[in-house]
Amino acid sequence: MSKITVLGTGGWGIALAISAHNAGHDVFMWSAFQSEIDLLTQKRQNEKLLPGVIIPDEIVFSGDISVAENSDITIIAVPSVAVGTVAQQLKGVKSHGIVVNVAKGFDPKTNCRLSQTISDVLPSDCIVVLSGPSHAEEVARFIPTTLVAASNSLVGAEIVQNALSTEFLRIYTSDDVIGVELGGALKNVVAICAGICDGLGLGDNTKAALITRGLSEMMRLGVCMGANERTFYGLAGVGDLIVTCMSRHSRNNRFGKLVGSGVPVKEALDAVGTVEGYYAADIINKLSKKYGLSLAIMEGCYMILYQNLDVSGVVKDLMLRPRHKE
Repeated sequence: MSKITVLGTGGWGIALAISAHNAGHDVFMWSAFQSEIDLLTQKRQNEKLLPGVIIPDEIVFSGDISVAENSDITIIAVPSVAVGTVAQQLKGVKSHGIVVNVAKGFDPKTNCRLSQTISDVLPSDCIVVLSGPSHAEEVARFIPTTLVAASNSLVGAEIVQNALSTEFLRIYTSDDVIGVELGGALKNVVAICAGICDGLGLGDNTKAALITRGLSEMMRLGVCMGANERTFYGLAGVGDLIVTCMSRHSRNNRFGKLVGSGVPVKEALDAVGTVEGYYAADIINKLSKKYGLSLAIMEGCYMILYQNLDVSGVVKDLMLRPRHKE
C-alpha cells in the first residue's frame, strides 16, 4: 500500500484517484479552490463531469497542498495552463515522491513540453508522463483501459506501472518521454478537426483520411523534436488519436463539432470548457515554423481557430493542395 496524492479534482484526477483507491492505496486529493473541496466532500461526486460516479469515503480532500507530504506518488492532474503553477506550489512540499503528469498539452508561457516545465521547477525529482487512450468517464466506471508510463527512469516508470495497474487499468512503460508526451498533445488538434468534419456533415471517408494524415503530421513534428517514430504507432499515438477523434467524451471533438457547425470559436470554448487542442494549435503553429515543417492539417486548424478562416474553404484548400507521393 502506498500514499498517492492527486493534485486537481477534475474528471481525470477523480478517475485516477478512484482507480488508485481500487488498487488498495491511501489516496488524497487537493484543489486550489475551496469551493470544490467543500462540494466534493459533501456530495462525494462531481455531478457535472462524472455524474453518478461516487467517490469512496476513504479518499480525503484537502485545500492544503502539504497533504502531498510523504507521498510515494504525486499526480498532477490539472489543465496544461496550470501545471507550472502547481509544480511551483509542490516545490515547497518535502518528500512528495515520484511526480506523475497526466495533462496533455504544452506550457503556454514557454511552448515547452509539460514534463520539461515540471523538471525545471523540480530538477531532482523523478518525473513520469502517464498518457494514452483514456476518457475519465470510462476509467472512473472501471471500463478496461490501457495507458503508457514514460520516464527517463525505468525504475520510476515501473513503480507507477505497478502501483496504478488493476484488472481494469493496464499500464505499459516507455523510455520515450518526448514521443508519449507529444502524442497526447498533438492528437488534440487532430481531434478538433475530426469534430469540425462532424459539424460540416462530412463522412467516414473524410475522417479516416484526416486521422491518417493527421498521424503523419504528428510523427513528422515529433521526430523533429526528438521522439521515436514507433511511439506514434502505439497507445500514446494512434491509440489516443483514435479515441479522441471518435468519442463523444472528447471535449476537443465536441468543440470542433460546434465550430464546424458555425458556432463562433469563443462561444464554442465557453460552451465546452477546457479545450487543450485550442491552445496546442497555436503552439504547434509556432513549432512547425521553428522546425521548417509544412503541417497542412495543423495549419488549417490554426487558421480556423485564430484567423477566423472559413471552415469549408480550408477543407477545399486542403483537398486541392499540390499532389505528391504519400
